[in-house]
Amino acid sequence: MLIHRFLLFVVASILAGLIAGYVALRFNDQEPSLQIREATRPTRSVDNTPPFSYAAAVRAAAPSVVNIYTAKITTQRENPLLKDPYLRRYYGSRLGQPRQHIETSLGSGVIISADGLILTNHHVVQDADAIKVFLNNGRSLDARVLGSDSDADIAVLKVDASNLPTIPVAHSADVRVGDVALAIGNPFGVGQTVTMGIISATGRNHLGINTFENFIQTDAAINPGNSGGALIDARGNLIGINTAIFSKSGGYQGIGFTIPSDLAIGVMKQIIKHGRVIRGWLGVAGEDVTPALARAFGLKIVKGVLISAVLRDGPADQAGVRPGDVITEINGQELKNAYDILNIVSVLRPGSKVSLEGLRGSTPFNAEVILAERPSTTEPDKE
Repeated sequence: MLIHRFLLFVVASILAGLIAGYVALRFNDQEPSLQIREATRPTRSVDNTPPFSYAAAVRAAAPSVVNIYTAKITTQRENPLLKDPYLRRYYGSRLGQPRQHIETSLGSGVIISADGLILTNHHVVQDADAIKVFLNNGRSLDARVLGSDSDADIAVLKVDASNLPTIPVAHSADVRVGDVALAIGNPFGVGQTVTMGIISATGRNHLGINTFENFIQTDAAINPGNSGGALIDARGNLIGINTAIFSKSGGYQGIGFTIPSDLAIGVMKQIIKHGRVIRGWLGVAGEDVTPALARAFGLKIVKGVLISAVLRDGPADQAGVRPGDVITEINGQELKNAYDILNIVSVLRPGSKVSLEGLRGSTPFNAEVILAERPSTTEPDKE
């Protein structure tokens, strides 16, 4: 009897297994199997710092980031009411004496060379009568403006010192959206501060901040006082100079803008070599060709830049370019918006010849333009 029950149990188990196998084979083609791709185990860096710490990057870059304090002497204008004869009768000539005030501001900068060249923003040192630089170790130095470019919001300072800590500079063209980014600066004057985020976007323009805009956008916290400071990658290399924030409150809201290191270093080299930035110039103003603009002007294409104004006797005018022309290419580079004209032409030397292609009405046209030097909007150095 016992043997009979055991045999029944074995037979039932075999049948259950066969049924389960049949069901599995039957539905195997109908439902995909769940496959989990396991993440690769992170490896430690050369100095054995765990990947979740950026202390090594900060240690490499922080000594080259400085705090900048500026002072400007302003004269208070005389109030017209103080010219009243009745008031002067009782208060005398004291009412007419102008009063001077000292306005102070703060920012940040980055040491580029061991002999004292420092990159910062133009707006950090604009109109300053005195500039003081404080190093990471507490040492203070007097600084002077070697040159400044308001169009790109870059200034170069010089301090009389040697063997200063410098920062390694990376090519900002290699920056990718999603890369880790660290901002180092002096927010609100509290002292050197490091914040972390990622690269949110590259090539940002049309913001109305600078004439030349090709910003790196980051969500690393940038606040007032961070201007001119460093944006570095996870290895401690400089990838940009922090310059602006988008904020409705004046504080951090996760949208900060940085001047790419390639642009900043290019401006710096020109300032050192020429004392100013020399850029090519067409002498035109233009607007993006939108569907609405194309309909209004009877254009058959919705691309390129509609020339809205041509400076008399300027380079474009001398080459025969007219208002109403649509420029679609410069030196074979297709134009997507009006900023493209600015960016393509400005990197070329005055005297360079550029080829324009486009439409005049419905007729294709081309022109050869010899560039002039772009007029500077930077105020002359007080020194």
